[in-house]
Amino acid sequence: MAPKVGVALGSGGVRGFAHLGALRVLEDHEIPIDCLAGSSMGSVVAVLYASGIELKYLIKLAEHMRRSLLVDYTVPRFGLLKGERVRELIALLTKNKRLEELSIPTAVVATDLVTGDPVVLRQGSIADAVRASISIPGIFEPVEWDGRLLVDGGVVDRVPMQVLREMGADVVIGVDVSHKSVPVKIHSIYEVILQTIDIMESQIFRGRISPDDVLIRPEVGQYSPLSFQNISEIIAEGERATRAVIDEIAARVWGANR
Repeated sequence: MAPKVGVALGSGGVRGFAHLGALRVLEDHEIPIDCLAGSSMGSVVAVLYASGIELKYLIKLAEHMRRSLLVDYTVPRFGLLKGERVRELIALLTKNKRLEELSIPTAVVATDLVTGDPVVLRQGSIADAVRASISIPGIFEPVEWDGRLLVDGGVVDRVPMQVLREMGADVVIGVDVSHKSVPVKIHSIYEVILQTIDIMESQIFRGRISPDDVLIRPEVGQYSPLSFQNISEIIAEGERATRAVIDEIAARVWGANR
């Protein structure tokens, strides 16, 4: 029997569009995707892909995306942005579906702001779940969900590979778009917050990589997690990084049968 393949898409702001490039290479090499898990921006890509939208259309959408479509400032209380525009866009693109209705089983990861526990969402409104998962502390207002106050899933589980194991995946592929090989330039309060969280996430993530997993790490650290000006390059880097390990992935999926 063929192994069950799971793909975990990690947090990273706009750098998360590299996930589209990774998925394109997996598709080109006929790697089956039996389940998905995503944190923050990874959850956005995961639910859109699992909803059945063709990858070529998702890539076109990403390349024409502008920050003004997603930003809705509010009087700061728990966050600088309300996040309603993002929620409405996800609801529109997924036709107001629920997580349990997705064609590929998908988990969206958020963080309980009070307890610090990871919260894995497998049922309920897709748009609300994603809105919770992208709630970067200090930037987006948290989301109330079943009596809990939820924030960005990447805070405790940047690339949710363990979630895929719990979903029954035999082969786990993670895409980490927060890897940096160049110094980061800080230009705004938003980037101060994101860099601070990223440092914390990196320390947690180091101890969670299993030698049995395949980790794809696109070199997108030179791009701002907030800028929409280099989307095509970010997607292309996702493709390059995935091609670099595609033979290993194919061997784990197909073994000696191909």
